[in-house]
Amino acid sequence: ENKSFKLIQNGTHPNFYLIDIFEGKKKIDIEQIRAMIAHTNKSNFNDKPRFILIDNIENLNKNSINALLKIVEEPKKNLFFILIHNNQTKILPTLISRCLTFNINLNFNEVVSISNKITKKNIFEILNENLINHYSSPGQIVRLINYSNEKKIDLKNLSLENLLINLIDNNSYKKNTYVKELLIDLIQLFFLNKYKLSHNKKNYINLYHDFMLKIYNTNKFNLDEESLFLEFKTKLLNV
Repeated sequence: ENKSFKLIQNGTHPNFYLIDIFEGKKKIDIEQIRAMIAHTNKSNFNDKPRFILIDNIENLNKNSINALLKIVEEPKKNLFFILIHNNQTKILPTLISRCLTFNINLNFNEVVSISNKITKKNIFEILNENLINHYSSPGQIVRLINYSNEKKIDLKNLSLENLLINLIDNNSYKKNTYVKELLIDLIQLFFLNKYKLSHNKKNYINLYHDFMLKIYNTNKFNLDEESLFLEFKTKLLNV
């Protein structure tokens, strides 16, 4: 294998620094940005380009963004930033204005191929086709597979409804931001599936918009998430 690739995988590459949201956290903390800045202030022993990769930049909090803007505006020599974000989320214009934007769109076969290479498995043997068709990036698929392995969830044979019940009942969405995002995403997939099969499509459109409005208000006003998901479970999953 390529030496640089192995060093990056092990987190020991001297010219590569990764920032992502910590497990159980809702935002990328300012301390992570400060640690990165301290890292860049150290001498570069081999005089080669250094790269800072920040994944999921939509999860930067306000203080983190302000701290990042300062170093992005005046980066050190041979220091490059790669910022990755979901194009369905909005990023502060002040940050975007300091970046060159590259839109990366993968077709279905490319997503499957990359996911297979990362996991070193055939994802069709791990996930059902409904889930594979739903996700548009290898990162989403790999993260879902990693979570299912950790929690020993059979995503090949488990129905979407039972998967939703599992996620709601174990309550881990209260502490794990990824599980909460996954739960909301799968609920949207649930509505999409019902919409496609239903003769009363308007009904599911209304139910979907009603639920998404409740999600928005829950996040905006810091309301109780548990009651919202239990309501969905009772009314839509009939449990």
